[in-house]
Amino acid sequence: MVPRRQLTRFSVAIAACLVATALAAPVAADASNRRIAIGDYRWTPPEVDIDLGEHVTWHWVGPDTVHSVTGTSANAIGLDSDPQTAFPNHPVGDSFRLDFDAPGSYQFHCKLHSFVRGTVVVSSTPGNPNTEVDPVPPIQVDLQPPTVSELRLNRYSFRPRGTAMPFALDERSTLDAEIYRLRKKHKPRYAGYREWNAYIGYNSVKFGGRSDHFKARPGRYRAVIIATDESANTVTAKRLRFSILKT
Repeated sequence: MVPRRQLTRFSVAIAACLVATALAAPVAADASNRRIAIGDYRWTPPEVDIDLGEHVTWHWVGPDTVHSVTGTSANAIGLDSDPQTAFPNHPVGDSFRLDFDAPGSYQFHCKLHSFVRGTVVVSSTPGNPNTEVDPVPPIQVDLQPPTVSELRLNRYSFRPRGTAMPFALDERSTLDAEIYRLRKKHKPRYAGYREWNAYIGYNSVKFGGRSDHFKARPGRYRAVIIATDESANTVTAKRLRFSILKT
């Protein structure tokens, strides 16, 4: 009599049955299926109580995700969210579920970090496996790219000293511009790059002037501009065409 496990990416059937006393119970208890967050190198909560036939779902919320749910007590041996590897690494938002069909206290830990651990206590009272009582734990990692607005050039034709480029951001980011020279009947040629550290709100930087990584020769150009926030999320590239005039 052992739990059944389900992982969001795959499921493995494990034989299970109810104990005779549970089958004889006339009334089912209130549902107490539980959800546990794995993140910051701990379970939250570290111990949950459920009734017979109910389940527990673990959610990897980050920022650390190199954790497994691996049984250590005698009744949990063989239960593992990552049976095929000694080095678990889950995507943020991944989940793993076990259905418990035998009463007892089940001990689990991470196979890489033994201090990331917890307990599931299963009563002998039949429960309701169809209703969840806990909300899905919120993800603790920023997965949203920054928003760049009002991006423009003060002038689209200017001399080699450059022009101003104003824009607005909703979070701190690094702005990168890859610059390509446009040539008739030829593919654009890479001409250099610029990078700026930008802040929440309105920004204005010098664009298109001579620098260590851009020569600002007269001609027509296209800039491909990308913003990357502090969590390495990137916004869809924005493109600006401009011309540098002769001095």
